Amino acid sequence: MKAVSLLVVDDHPFHRMGITALIGTRDDMVIVAEASTGEEAVQRFQEHRPDVTLMDLRLPGMSGVEAIRKSRQIAPDSRFIAMTMYEGDESIHQAVEAGARGYLIKGMPSQMLINAIRRVHGGGRFLPPSVVRALRERSPDADLSARQREVLALLAAGKSNHEIAASLHISEETVKVHVSVILMRLGVRDRTQAVLAALRRGFATL
Repeated sequence: MKAVSLLVVDDHPFHRMGITALIGTRDDMVIVAEASTGEEAVQRFQEHRPDVTLMDLRLPGMSGVEAIRKSRQIAPDSRFIAMTMYEGDESIHQAVEAGARGYLIKGMPSQMLINAIRRVHGGGRFLPPSVVRALRERSPDADLSARQREVLALLAAGKSNHEIAASLHISEETVKVHVSVILMRLGVRDRTQAVLAALRRGFATL
């Protein structure tokens, strides 16, 4: 039986080494390439066309979600397993929406990674119970537009309305409108609570 070919994408060398060591003990799986950025991931994907790609969602530059989207433009039926330190419902939602068939929280038992690879390679999905629960509990009203996500990210970075307006080349009044919508959709009362909710749910990271 042909070994399952894997592309491993993670900006932390030690985490890539851990996965490489684990896969190296198996005869039914082989790592054909590694990448540390989203841009490099898309390039390696195009070169090697792996059976399954293990994609870290938090990457410098292009995000893992965007790398999944671009790779699936090259090969729509390609299979991805998202990996992250976060269980925020928005991170999970975006990864699944982009086309990830599996979702793993870093630190889970190594056998879970092997099981996920087998399941996804076989055409199935692999979502741990905590991930399924987060998706189920996600409010359909929680969606933010691309612009609102930009505003929220700048809020999380500690920017004032004036600084956000200058950064996005919009008026302060427009920023205030976006902030009001963000507060409503996150179900919070002020900017501080919005930032905490954004960090918890995966709209933003520190």
